[in-house]
Amino acid sequence: MKGIKKIKIVISGLFAAGKTQFINTVSEIKTVTTEKKTRGEESKIKDHTTVAMDFGKIKIDDEHELYLFGTPGQARFDFMWEILGEGALGIIILVDSTDPASFHEARKIINFFQSRFPVPTVVGANKQDLPDAWSPEDVKIALDIEDDEGIPVVGVSAIDKESVKNVLLTLLNIIKKHLESQ
Repeated sequence: MKGIKKIKIVISGLFAAGKTQFINTVSEIKTVTTEKKTRGEESKIKDHTTVAMDFGKIKIDDEHELYLFGTPGQARFDFMWEILGEGALGIIILVDSTDPASFHEARKIINFFQSRFPVPTVVGANKQDLPDAWSPEDVKIALDIEDDEGIPVVGVSAIDKESVKNVLLTLLNIIKKHLESQ
């Protein structure tokens, strides 16, 4: 009997971009979190924040499982990006579509992962369910993502299971094409 193939996916992005919610929405196990109470200005945005990682799992079929690793969003925990990126077959960068002031920092996260882990990447333009969300096309332009980079920007609402599954399927199709071309 063959062992189950584990597909490691990293979910990254800035503080409050929706990484933990994204994993919570689709994980078939209770998400393993490492959250601490926020302080200062961050506490005005949300009560808790990831300090090491989040972990969720999805069984695709009898042979494949997705392992979802969420990174912390604050720069003070960015050393975890390097640790969690190791062995990833794909990366999803979540961007808060309602916060254009964060797009520059989000682009830095994309650049970080692309420079250290050149694997298939998808940008999830999160919070598309909110009225002031930028469209995925506008987020792509704001992030200065060129067509030749091969990074699609997909609209998502991290609270909607079908929406989250769409982002994951987009990434999995790119990973499949990437593996077939090697």
